[in-house]
Amino acid sequence: MAELDAARLRYGLGERYARIEVVETTGSTNADLREALLAGAADRTVLLAEQQTAGVGRRARSWVSPKGGLYLSIALRPAGVAFAALGSLSVVAGLAVYELATDLGVDAALKWPNDVLAGPRRAKCAGILAEAVGNGESAVVLGIGLNVAPLGDDIPAGPGGLPATSLAEQGAATTDRTDVALGLLTRFDDLERRWRAAGGDLTEAGLLSDYRAKCATLGQDVQVQLPDGSTLTGRAADLDRTGQLQVDVPDGRRLTVYAGDVVHVRPA
Repeated sequence: MAELDAARLRYGLGERYARIEVVETTGSTNADLREALLAGAADRTVLLAEQQTAGVGRRARSWVSPKGGLYLSIALRPAGVAFAALGSLSVVAGLAVYELATDLGVDAALKWPNDVLAGPRRAKCAGILAEAVGNGESAVVLGIGLNVAPLGDDIPAGPGGLPATSLAEQGAATTDRTDVALGLLTRFDDLERRWRAAGGDLTEAGLLSDYRAKCATLGQDVQVQLPDGSTLTGRAADLDRTGQLQVDVPDGRRLTVYAGDVVHVRPA
């Protein structure tokens, strides 16, 4: 598989990003850009790695990052966006990956809060992690891991036994990772500018309705594994205006979930 072409990325993306760097290997692109932001890195700095040795997903889980995938992080300083709204960038990134996948001919769907599923089995094709950086202003690192090449047999399943898949395994029109990165970063740039112009308000930006329409979680019976170790069971009913999941529980209440692992409960 061809290496990522940094020169073609910079040329194709033009002035959309302040800096684009490709490295052969690193521990975690998110960790690298967190440090870079604290050291004064510019808004819209992008780092891509051929592979990560210590990739991290939500709740500090390891993200398997072998060669053949697309592993990138974007450092953002969205002036005018409240700190509390930074987490909604996961919605923006999810939409960008969804648009990319469908444009490549892949049957895709979104899984709240930060996964992109693909194929008839709705296997995990991409994961997203937004991490706020505390340096006195609104700053965030957004990481995206996207499976591109065929996967080996040793990729572990996600929470609830969610299997993994890749663009190649789902018949994508191209698996040239430079082309895939160009498409993803272009779509993210367009959507993030809409989000930023709306002050981080997903509804005002017109993004929340798009996410709802593409979210496979809504309408599903779900088990939500909460950060405190407890489990919430119910029907995923809606998203609030900040993109948080609302679950109808058996006693008739509608509860808002701000963080947790969601397992779609499939019929036996």
